[in-house]
Amino acid sequence: MITKQQKQIKETLADLYTDSKYDRLKVMKGFAKNIFKPMQPSTFKDAYLSISQEQGEDLYQFITKNNIKNIVEFGTSFGISTLFLAQGVIETKGRIITTELIESKAQKAIKNFKKAGVNDLIEVRIGNALETLENHTEPIDLLLLDGWKDLYLSIFQMLESNFHAGTFIYVDNADMSDSQAFLKTISQNSKYQLQTKYNGKAVLINIKKIKES
Repeated sequence: MITKQQKQIKETLADLYTDSKYDRLKVMKGFAKNIFKPMQPSTFKDAYLSISQEQGEDLYQFITKNNIKNIVEFGTSFGISTLFLAQGVIETKGRIITTELIESKAQKAIKNFKKAGVNDLIEVRIGNALETLENHTEPIDLLLLDGWKDLYLSIFQMLESNFHAGTFIYVDNADMSDSQAFLKTISQNSKYQLQTKYNGKAVLINIKKIKES
């Protein structure tokens, strides 16, 4: 059964990466249309803005290696990153909560999850994540931050009470200015340690282990 599900996920991911091959052009058009005004999430409503295939495959292995079960994702888009997360939780018997501001993107993501046969593992919350995740009270093993960058700190602080000693926070687009400001704030807290990945494109945060005296 697991093998069949993994096959469906891989086939769906292949289709989505093929469909996203013009993403750079869509992003450039978005920048051009908004050159004189602030960017908004709706500017990129047709763009995938997804993690790379290498990142996704590494996340899948990371989840299984660390037996991660409870995942919260900020920024579903069309579901590419979520499908890599699903590959992991199939094996760890976990679940995913993912959030997406733009309803048209979320609905397409849901169709992709159904196509991949993993929609029963994924809860999609549509709307502002500061509202859809506001009352989250369950432990978080992995928090994936891959949405609007200026919300990273607010999302982190809102969910921080659900972190535990084994929690990991994966920050995508860590090289962007808003992400850098967020990471600078977190780095000033001695509780956390940061590990740079993919030449600075991503950063993995975890809680420092307390040394036994």
